[in-house]
Amino acid sequence: MCIGIPMRVMQIEGDYALCEGMGEQRRVDTLLLGSQTIGTWLLVFLDSAREVLTPGDAEKITAALQAVNLAMQGDGDIGHLFADLVDREPQLPEFLQKTINVTAGD
Repeated sequence: MCIGIPMRVMQIEGDYALCEGMGEQRRVDTLLLGSQTIGTWLLVFLDSAREVLTPGDAEKITAALQAVNLAMQGDGDIGHLFADLVDREPQLPEFLQKTINVTAGD
């Protein structure tokens, strides 16, 4: 299974960047995204950068991956890793909310 890992650029090496994330360092190919700056968060698949992330998104993805690791070890105490989802009502994406509002008005 291939899972993207959030990693932060620590050093630039031409078309590659030395990145850190999830307790490891990797030499990441940045050709798909172009040159990046130190401190940028990237979503990395198989040592290739696929997407630039905001720090907030990188934090959420890292927490979700930690939750998966804990669940695989049999630890069910993962609610704290989804602080953005706990104690709130689920919300539809904006494009679906518009559909419901139009339908309700008919």
